Amino acid sequence: MIFLHVADLHLGKVVNDFSMLEDQKFILEQICGMAKENHADAVVIAGDIYDRAIPPGEAVTLLDSFLNTLTMLDIQVIMISGNHDSPERISFGENLLSRQGVHISGMYKAELTKIVFKEEERETEFVLLPFVKPAQIGVRTSGEAVERMLECYWQEEDKKKPKNRVLVTHFFVTHQGKEPELSDSETTIHVGGLDNVDASLFQGFDYVALGHIHKPQQIGEGPVWYAGAPLKYSFGETSQTKKALLIRLGGKGLEEVRPLSLRPMREMRKIEGSLKEILEGAIEDSVERNGQYQDYIQAILTDEGELIDPIGTIRSVYPNVMQIVRKEAEHASDEGVILKNKSRMLAGQRDVISLFEAFYQEVRQAELTDESRQAVTDIVKELEGNG
Repeated sequence: MIFLHVADLHLGKVVNDFSMLEDQKFILEQICGMAKENHADAVVIAGDIYDRAIPPGEAVTLLDSFLNTLTMLDIQVIMISGNHDSPERISFGENLLSRQGVHISGMYKAELTKIVFKEEERETEFVLLPFVKPAQIGVRTSGEAVERMLECYWQEEDKKKPKNRVLVTHFFVTHQGKEPELSDSETTIHVGGLDNVDASLFQGFDYVALGHIHKPQQIGEGPVWYAGAPLKYSFGETSQTKKALLIRLGGKGLEEVRPLSLRPMREMRKIEGSLKEILEGAIEDSVERNGQYQDYIQAILTDEGELIDPIGTIRSVYPNVMQIVRKEAEHASDEGVILKNKSRMLAGQRDVISLFEAFYQEVRQAELTDESRQAVTDIVKELEGNG
């Protein structure tokens, strides 16, 4: 049995006002190609199909095309809902689609959905456990919810029957208190461990296909893996290489977990320098990247002083610049504690001009010029009605 494990597609996602649909279409076509090339029997999508509960129409159309391509290749699909999805919308038509080889578990059911593949060497059973809030099951934590649902599964299961068992689920899974590595594109806040599900609850499964965390990684030393998101959705992920996991099961259980690198349509990267250096560097960059300025860019500017429309200027050479970050702002944020500690001193200044002058000196590590001081004085007088 061979299958491809992916997760966290987040179809319809918008990053810094840029729609990712074109990039998502490109990466889904790549996943289809990987599945075909490696003779996969199925593609497993472990939740967060869409980026929000009510997805845009274009995202629904994209998923429809993706599923249609896989079924035409005679590759079955196994998918569950994640915390970003609407379980009811994901579940639409699941009985009908199952007959076409698209197996969906969107809404929580007391009896978990099971999909069986009969192989020559050994039968493989996929157990689908979609994301569910603890309150829906009448418990306090996610760990208790998963434990209760799996207890019901094992009570009905014949553990002695020789077969491969694969769990597909979407939770915040930890190992002996150690949390997975997070990316800043993940918006879920985990408070007091209530969302934590320990990997020890998955004993008895030959492989656990996880969704929810955007960096591909193994949890603990067992067969418990996050596939991660197939695309970078934040600049905190620039150093990551996104993966799809190729899983091979045989007569004695799990045989191989092979990460396959995904190549995005556009990279997400950072460039740093003064505005002039960034514009001049674009000439060299064009040679390295064959004149294609399509990458998503975070420009870290080292200039001091005011700049006129820096993002517009940079877009003349990098049209997909998403963010402008001032290096001095980073320094200012590092000084935040110092500023806070000196707030009493600043507040003790007699007038607004002195207060601003002291603030400017703390943030910029420089004195106001005579011209700047006069400009501030004029503004203050105008605001006070004395101009």
